Amino acid sequence: MFNRSQKEKFAYDFEQPVRELEKELEDLRYRQASDEEDLSAKIEELEDERDEKLREIFGNLNAYQRVKLARHPLRPQSLDYINEIFDEFIELHGDRRYGDDQAIVTGFARLEERRVMIVAQQKGRDVEEKKRRNFGMPEPEGYRKALLKMRLAEKCGLPVVCFIDTPGAAPSVGAEERGQAMAIAENIYSMAGLKTPIVLVVVGEGCSGGALGVGVGDRFAMLENAYYAVISPEGCAAILWKDGDKAPEAAEALKLTANDMLEQGIIDEVLPEPLGGAHRNPRQTAETLKDYIGRTLDDLRETPVDDLVEERYQRYRELGVYAP
Repeated sequence: MFNRSQKEKFAYDFEQPVRELEKELEDLRYRQASDEEDLSAKIEELEDERDEKLREIFGNLNAYQRVKLARHPLRPQSLDYINEIFDEFIELHGDRRYGDDQAIVTGFARLEERRVMIVAQQKGRDVEEKKRRNFGMPEPEGYRKALLKMRLAEKCGLPVVCFIDTPGAAPSVGAEERGQAMAIAENIYSMAGLKTPIVLVVVGEGCSGGALGVGVGDRFAMLENAYYAVISPEGCAAILWKDGDKAPEAAEALKLTANDMLEQGIIDEVLPEPLGGAHRNPRQTAETLKDYIGRTLDDLRETPVDDLVEERYQRYRELGVYAP
């Protein structure tokens, strides 16, 4: 998908030591292939050194570094996972009111013998796709499309699988004029009572109401380097300190990492990523997601749907702390 120069361009500062080693490895492998020179011992030694460096760096990431990984330009996106995990994906379009918001992808799919409805946020990869999908920031018609398809799933007796990956709902004037806040609120309300199992996974960014609009369900997981927050670290820093450079401090204060969410009881499971992040081995990450979704759907299938709805309601009632 990406050539060597693009990989180097997209590497973050904390990834550079690893990229230098990988550059050496690529050169050695090229020499071995072209000159028929036996460099296998040197290659193996460098691979060990690279893996050790990966463990050293990625075993000690701070919150803001994980946010950056969640936004990594090479990170797999929802459609990458859908195409890898599911069979017979048939995309469904439109909200029957205004248009087809391509920041949200919906459709029927099959996971082995399990039939499901997919609702996924998609940012886009190149410039044209990003523009078409509004950088993964849904507008009201996107949330209405998602709810329409979830209600269809309820009618058909199909579970819903939601992939969350958004920097937030579209902040445009047009979105507000078309009822952005109401669309998100209606989704939250309706998903709470939807009579079918709902599985949620944050695969990248899970920011603000943009994530909440498709973020109510029975089981909730996050990839290891995803984040989930009421506001972006940059937005938080701009409000609290009037200084965007304070974003790393804001990220720590927001408690937005997957482990933070698990400790607070907001999610059920942290899904491990390959060493160095999901972008280093997308297929392995997809297998992890496939295993989680499959076993979770099997587990939810054993619970009567009315009990599921009641448990879902109680789950969200118990979140947070308040003083009477």
